[in-house]
Parts: sequence; C-alpha cells; structure tokens
Amino acid sequence: MSRYKIVHLTSVHAPFDTRIFYKECVTLARAGYDVTLVAPHEQDQRVDGVQIRAVSKPANRQERMKRTVRQVYQTAIQEDGDVYHFHDPELFLPSLLLKRRGKKVVYDIHENLPAQILGKTYLRPSVLRHFVTRTAAFSEKLAAFVFDGLVIANPRVAERFSAPNAIALANYPWRTMIDEALPAETMPASKPVAIYVGGLTAIRGVCELIDAMALLDGMAELWLLGPWASQTLQAQCMAKPGWRHVRYLGYVTPKEVYGYLKLADIGLATLHPQHNYLTNLPVKAFEYMACSLPVVMSDFPYWREVFEGAALFVNPQSPEAIAGAIRRLLAHPEEARALGRVGRRMVEEEYSWERESSKLLAFYERLLTDSA
Repeated sequence: MSRYKIVHLTSVHAPFDTRIFYKECVTLARAGYDVTLVAPHEQDQRVDGVQIRAVSKPANRQERMKRTVRQVYQTAIQEDGDVYHFHDPELFLPSLLLKRRGKKVVYDIHENLPAQILGKTYLRPSVLRHFVTRTAAFSEKLAAFVFDGLVIANPRVAERFSAPNAIALANYPWRTMIDEALPAETMPASKPVAIYVGGLTAIRGVCELIDAMALLDGMAELWLLGPWASQTLQAQCMAKPGWRHVRYLGYVTPKEVYGYLKLADIGLATLHPQHNYLTNLPVKAFEYMACSLPVVMSDFPYWREVFEGAALFVNPQSPEAIAGAIRRLLAHPEEARALGRVGRRMVEEEYSWERESSKLLAFYERLLTDSA
C-alpha cells in the first residue's frame, strides 16, 4: 500500500486523547499509513507509530481560539499531508483553507454540537446562544457538502446526515487495550469502591456523587479520576461532608485509567440532563462494562435503550437516589455481578473498538481510492 500521509488536527484535545490518538491514529498507523497528529503538547515525539507535532498549550479559551488555532493551521501546511482529519469545530475555517489548497479534508464530529452549545451558559444573552446553535447546525450541514468525509461519534447524530461520505464511528472502548492493562499500583481500598472517570464538573454530577457518599456514611469509598473544571469547584467539593469518603487520584493517562477500573466495584456515570448528554453515549460507561463493573447511571431514555441489563438508572440530581443504587449493589453482590457480566458480554459482542475500527479503515480506503 502506498504510504499516504494522514494528518489529524486538534486545538482542544490532549495529544493522547483516547478517541483521537489511541483509536483513530494508532489504528491508521498500524494499517500502514503515515500518521501525524498536530496537537497542544510540550514537545514533538513519536509514539506507537504516530508522529506528534506539538503546538504551544493555550492559557485560556481566548488564547486557544486565536493563537493555538493559527499554529495548528501553520503546522498543518508544513506537514503537506494527503488527508487532513480535524476534530474541533473551531478548526472549521482553517480546514476550509486546506480544502482550497486542494487537500482532502475529513471532519470528525465528536458531539451533538448544536445541543452542546445550548448548554453553554457563558454565551449570553440566551438569544445569542440560540443564534450560535443555529449557526452550528447549518455549518455541520454545510460540512457534508464541502468536505470529503464526515466521521461521527454519536450514532444518533449520524442519523441527521444522509450524505454518502458520512459514517458513524462510535467511541466504543478498545477491549484489547483494557484487557492488557494491569491493576493500578495504589493503596488498597479498605471498603468497596465506586469510581467516576472524566471531567469533574457540576453538570457531570460530581457534587451529587460526593453528597451520596455522605449518605452512605462509610459504606463505600468514591474514587475520582480527572481534571477539575475550576479550583473553586474543587474547594467546594472538598468542603462537603462526603469528601472524607473520597480518594482523588488526579488526571491519569487512558491506559492508567483501566488499571484503576480493575480495582473498583461500581462504575458511575450520573451526568445531568443537559441537551448534549441526553443523546450522547458516555464512553466511560462502556469502559466500566469492559471491566465487568455494574454501572449506576442517569435515567435518560436513550441510555436505557442502550444500557438496559448492565446498569441501574437513577435521577442524577438526587444524591439519595445515587446512594440508594450503590447501597443496593453492595447489599446484593450477585445482582452486581450479573449486571457486570451482561455489560462485558455487550462489549464483546457489539460495543468495542475492535468492531468499529474496520469501518474507519474502509472509510479511508474509499476516500483514497476515489482520489487515486
């Protein structure tokens, strides 16, 4: 196979983002493509067959939108790739410029962007937020005609696009990577562990999780892995009575996350009912299932449709409901094990990157065959 050069672009995500690096870039590199990832990072380096080209990390959103986006575009030009695969809406305009240069361009849609914007309270007044939402929806429709391909992480979002160059590529866990991970080397827990992995924000339910631990009063320990949205939120959470039953493990790499999951007893995914979350599938839930953990998660209709049989569903804004579900699983270990077995089987049979990766490779083969 000719060594086509694929350049992935992100101004928002970390270089070792699970979807971008470990799933898409590594999969393409192993298939024989020459793969480069342009991302905010400390230095250029080569990992798992992927060349990382670093741009400087932004200090805030404004700096990212101006300096980082410009640096990503300038580096993209230097790389002179055959295909450019971008992952952030703010790279839409630079990617149009790459298209004008005669390059093939792929847009990777990670989220339900219009719904996500509706939840951004910093866009004020609300009329502005609705205007930006409509603009985003129009831009995504335009992308189907302007760019050479769309790769869409959310199957429900993919249903909005009838373009032949659009594929649904769900963000399911790489089962082999999880199975090969060793349990983390950490202080052993003295009681059952409920674990949450992801951004620690109010709308992702971190406050209610800590309040639930207070209600359980030492029956279980809560492990939190991920970055805090702000120092203010962190201070508020640490002042809660339930914090004495929390172990904060900080931000760790995706591979290290799996080691901690293997030491836990229950996985938590109690996101608030924001527009974007209602129709999105939390990858963390699939990762819990791959580790045979029963899941306590938000009671959203779409989530029930997908995760029924592997989870208990609760009102995510009710610490009492969350604590009740954890208490039930601890009191009925056979039920917890049964949920874990069902979840693991679902990952093995349907929800794994092993199954999804073939769609990515077929997509690239069509894309590059058409240009040959």
